[in-house]
Amino acid sequence: MAHYTIIATSTFGLESVVARELRRLGYDDMTVENGRVTFTGDEKDVAKCNMWLRTADRVLIRIADFEARDFEELFQRTRDIRWDRIIPVDGAMHVIGRSIGSKLSSVKDCQSIVKKAVIEAMKKSHAIDRFPETGPLYRIEISLLKDRATLTLDTTGQGLHKRGYREGAGEAPLRENLAAALVLLSRWSSDRILADPFCGSGTIPIEAAMIGRNIAPGLKRSFASEGWPQMPRHIWDAARKEAESKINDAAFRILASDNDAKVLKKARENTENAGVGDRIVFQNLSFEEFRSRKKYGFIISNPPYGERMGDGKEIERIYRKMGEVFSGLDMWSFFILSAHPQFQAFFGKKAVRNRKLYNGGIKCYLYEYPGPRPEMQKSRG
Repeated sequence: MAHYTIIATSTFGLESVVARELRRLGYDDMTVENGRVTFTGDEKDVAKCNMWLRTADRVLIRIADFEARDFEELFQRTRDIRWDRIIPVDGAMHVIGRSIGSKLSSVKDCQSIVKKAVIEAMKKSHAIDRFPETGPLYRIEISLLKDRATLTLDTTGQGLHKRGYREGAGEAPLRENLAAALVLLSRWSSDRILADPFCGSGTIPIEAAMIGRNIAPGLKRSFASEGWPQMPRHIWDAARKEAESKINDAAFRILASDNDAKVLKKARENTENAGVGDRIVFQNLSFEEFRSRKKYGFIISNPPYGERMGDGKEIERIYRKMGEVFSGLDMWSFFILSAHPQFQAFFGKKAVRNRKLYNGGIKCYLYEYPGPRPEMQKSRG
């Protein structure tokens, strides 16, 4: 087994959640930075993290990290790497890039230089001039931060938020990994009822049900590195077999409702695709009609906000009504994601805490209103 420096990338604000997931998977020695968590592992760890990380964006392998103050230095340092030990002779090479505060500000030029350097290194090792690039895809990223260049390989392919269950989505779907993060941040557990009265295409209820049943998010999809010679088939087979063995039969119920019958139809289809159709109850209801006699429940939701509806007065009305409806839910916990800067004022209650998150490119806040736990209430009695 090879020894790799592995990077789990994340949306800004979710780094600590990714780190918590990694600790649960058995990784302790980590470095947490903006947008990434770095640790070490082998091929089995690459497969395991792709299979299990719910809130990360991608799993990368770091190839090199060096100073690059000009294009020549970038070329030479990249060409010095033994790419023939990483990419097979028929490997398809695709280079992407980004640059922050670097003298090498032209990302397009940096990508071109890195691709040329990799080809030159491969030519030298294989003593051939042309490469068919008909084999597995190796996506190389050149990331420049000031004068430091980092070269990584993307083991994931399509982002980890692509679980494989969502065929239909509403007008403004929430990414699956952000939905999973909302559930994990709430500390919901399957012995408590959970509801989403703005469920849309069902992403939050589905992600919660998958967490409740311990279904690995990557179980029904494939990954770019599955085709790599250094990631043999038996490693992925073993990772999937282990994931299947860890699915539980926990009995719980999640309530999902929306006033849009068309989007609910998509939600039901997505739920069946995810294998959690028997844990989620869908209803075609306005949030204003939501009621429950249960106590200690959770509402985790992403209600409409300005960027999604455009009608400011209607948004304000929805938030005010939410405050009225939810005030009748005795001892419930509420975790509401919104981009509206005045959400708390219209909702009528200041959050215990709020956390800055990004839904796509939109800055949002998760407003947290944790209620009491059942055991706390009993001890007070």
